[in-house]
Amino acid sequence: MRIEQLTFTRFIAALFIVIFHYGRDCFLFNNDYVSFIFRQANIGVSYFFILSGFVMIVAYHKNSKIIFAKYIKNRLARIYPVYLLAIFLVLFSKLFKDIKFADFFLNILMMQSWIHEKALTINYPGWSLSVELFFYLSFPFLFNFIYKKNTLKSIAFWIILFWLLSQIVFYLIVNKVFITTRIYSVQDIYYNPLMHLNEFLIGNLAGLYFMSDLSEKRKNYSVHILFMLLVLVLILKFPLGLNYHNGLLALIFVPLIVLISLSTDKLTYLFRKNFFVFLGEISFSIYILQYPVWSLCSDYRLNKYFGIDKESDISLSFFLRLGILIILSSISYLYFEKPIRNKISKGINN
Repeated sequence: MRIEQLTFTRFIAALFIVIFHYGRDCFLFNNDYVSFIFRQANIGVSYFFILSGFVMIVAYHKNSKIIFAKYIKNRLARIYPVYLLAIFLVLFSKLFKDIKFADFFLNILMMQSWIHEKALTINYPGWSLSVELFFYLSFPFLFNFIYKKNTLKSIAFWIILFWLLSQIVFYLIVNKVFITTRIYSVQDIYYNPLMHLNEFLIGNLAGLYFMSDLSEKRKNYSVHILFMLLVLVLILKFPLGLNYHNGLLALIFVPLIVLISLSTDKLTYLFRKNFFVFLGEISFSIYILQYPVWSLCSDYRLNKYFGIDKESDISLSFFLRLGILIILSSISYLYFEKPIRNKISKGINN
């Protein structure tokens, strides 16, 4: 089962993350009306993790059992080719200089988020893929031995409890109530896969509940969706000193994901059109290739080849790079990512 309207929301999240990293100084995003949103748009990564947990359940709920080898090959076929491409584009942009072998090795194995001060090495958005790999490796065990062998009520109790405890522990660590050491710092905690597991699990729970009780309750939920978006905006506008990097916004994202999945309103219907689904499909490339594109399209090269000065043309330089990123992501998806994925999937199924 595939919920097409959710696919486009990936593009929105990826776009907001790119703006968070590179576009916050543009006149469109740096004003009193919306700047508070884009200063915190890295919450899009949390949305990715929760959505990942949700769609994994939707995709596999009919299976009686997940066969690990076949499953993990399919999962890696979706993310690893472009992930690897991004690493080598960064290396090329730096002319293979100043790259430590240990960093390269950890990134190739997608292990960087586990190691002190290594999460943001080489292609820094790749840290979230290191986390995602942990989710992928965990999911067959969760599905085969927990979700298939326990009641939804029991699963909900333990996942919600884990989510609550994760929020408390994360808050205590980032506010330095717990003592940290040089071996593992507060900064490392932001990227550690274990600290994001609650997001994936709460997404799993939402998927289980959706498939068991909600999937047929379709109607126009546009008012409910707008209300949840308004609450999200208010939370970002008045943050109360809370940190949203570790799944606290599941309280908003889970209802949004479920409501968008069920709604029959005109906007969600529009999101199911091929153009918007395609934008959602290239969102992974947009996310993982953002740093390589900004590295290759450096300030020096923009000035040399296009006559664009970053200081005087901040918005122009951002939108030019964004256009290049979207075009490159489209090409990557159509002629690299999708063909390799289909070839690997075909080999698995034969």
